[in-house]
Amino acid sequence: MSAVELGFKAEVQQLLELMIHSVYSDREVFLRELVSNAADALDKVKFLELTRSDLQPAAAEQHGVRITHDKGARMLTIEDDGIGMTEPEIVDVLGTIARSGTREFLAQAGEGKGPKLIGQFGLGFYSAFMVADRVVVESRSALPGNDPVRWESGGQGTFTVEKGTREPRGTAITLTLREDAGEFLDAVRLREAVRKHSNFLPWPILVEGEQANSAQALWAEPPSNVSDDQAATFYRTITMDWQDPARRIHVSVDSPIQYSALLFVPRSRPWDLFHADANKGPKLYARRVLIEDHAKEVLPDWLRFVRGVVDSEDIPLNVSREMVQKTPLVRKIKEALTKRVLKDLAEWADEVSATPVGEAATDGDGAAEAPTYASFWRELGMLLKEGVVHDLPRYGELLTPLLRFHALSHPDESGLLSLADYRKAMPVGQDAIWYLTGESRAAVLASPHLEVFRKKGWDVLLLTDPVDEWLVDRLTAYEGMPIKSVSRGAIDLEPDADASAKADLADFLPWLEKLLGDRVSGVRPSARLIESAVVLVDSEDALSANMERILKRANQEIGPSAKRVLEVNPAHPLIRNLADLQKKGREREAAELAELLYDDAMLLEGTVAEPAALGRRLQQFLVQASERALA
Repeated sequence: MSAVELGFKAEVQQLLELMIHSVYSDREVFLRELVSNAADALDKVKFLELTRSDLQPAAAEQHGVRITHDKGARMLTIEDDGIGMTEPEIVDVLGTIARSGTREFLAQAGEGKGPKLIGQFGLGFYSAFMVADRVVVESRSALPGNDPVRWESGGQGTFTVEKGTREPRGTAITLTLREDAGEFLDAVRLREAVRKHSNFLPWPILVEGEQANSAQALWAEPPSNVSDDQAATFYRTITMDWQDPARRIHVSVDSPIQYSALLFVPRSRPWDLFHADANKGPKLYARRVLIEDHAKEVLPDWLRFVRGVVDSEDIPLNVSREMVQKTPLVRKIKEALTKRVLKDLAEWADEVSATPVGEAATDGDGAAEAPTYASFWRELGMLLKEGVVHDLPRYGELLTPLLRFHALSHPDESGLLSLADYRKAMPVGQDAIWYLTGESRAAVLASPHLEVFRKKGWDVLLLTDPVDEWLVDRLTAYEGMPIKSVSRGAIDLEPDADASAKADLADFLPWLEKLLGDRVSGVRPSARLIESAVVLVDSEDALSANMERILKRANQEIGPSAKRVLEVNPAHPLIRNLADLQKKGREREAAELAELLYDDAMLLEGTVAEPAALGRRLQQFLVQASERALA
């Protein structure tokens, strides 16, 4: 057969130009595409070998992909012993961009009941023109009775087809590299690219006779076949973490979509967990070919602590593999994987103790310390709170049971309480789950808001993560039980008290409210206080003081601070004395003390609006107190 020059289909040149300059961001993916196509051809011929004995012989006893280069001629060759192509196939498949021979192959193999395979050639083949100004394909079909064929093109609109000289079955693709692609004439660079993108392909990939891929695709193995040591070694390899993981999640699903995943929960919080530009997401593979090192679309952002690998045979690869993670299929995998991770965490939370993956960690005395759900929560639990904030309607049923909290009933800082545990322990008469937010455990434990709850023996959740303010804004009830703040709005929990020990506040409260002016939204008797004289209370429909503090530290514009209610304890001696001073007409003295009282309320919540003014008032009060002491 003499050489015949043919033209690409009308749209090929436009798509080729777009693909070369826009679809791929990293030129080395051309090697991934060509190696993947070679591996697919090997898969196909392996399938045929099960049913036919008349196939053309291979060039080598060991099937695989061979990569060689000629620096002098600037040529790079990728060769396989796969199924090869006939003349009509090479014209049809390589003359039409994004064309795949897989569907026809599967139909012939039994109406789609054969193995799920990526297209033999398609858009990925044309990635060769990112680095080459000429491509030659020498191929011979494995099926008997077909002559070898040679295809050649410079990617400029036409290609030639003629009879080839290849004797064994398979395909050899030879690229004449452009001047700016000389890096791919270096064996070390080629091995590096193979290990990065194709390390887990089941066929050996030889670069100048040396096998470049070596790792075992553990995620494709049955979970029972993967030992803890193997999993731990794999985890450390892909994460560069010096510790073993705390938990592994090994998933293999065949229907309705096919995917496998080997995921890990780290023992410690990754150093870049809260960096905006940090890499997020597990590695995404399609039939063991790397698509994305950090596929952020595979899991929600609030599961960004999860490390590992996700692989699917169903992911389409006739378009850029960098665009694949935007497909509906990947969104379905994301939904299924998210639920699987949350269910595994729930199983872990229910365990008395967790078994570590690989060698157990040890404490200072050498005793084994198995990672527990509690240790996970202390390191990474705040991200599950983020999940409630962002995805409560979708995943709330799975997320809410995973939440853990410090509580008033657990004086030891290591103690953690679930919402189910809290509700189970609620005494008769308690009709809400109560919480208090603040900067630290010490700060919330010192809050006057807790006094009546301590008196009644009611528990209070102590929330000190910044995300907690958003959490309680979203999570307003648990199993029908309202979740309320002890520092917001009026409450009616006053314990029995001697009415004769209370101050007469009928005239005092209006006077105090007028004195404080627009610094407060009101003044009222308190049902919260037992020992303290005053406390500031958040309004029902305004930002909490803690939320304002968080937003200001993040340099967020929030406008004027919300006005809050000052509650006074009628039974406190200071309030009784102030009320008596005001009633007797000694309002100047009462006002000086009332200003200090308001300052005290601000100090109790960790806020000082005017430090200089507070200092002057305090010094003046000390002068007066010292003069009275000397009199």
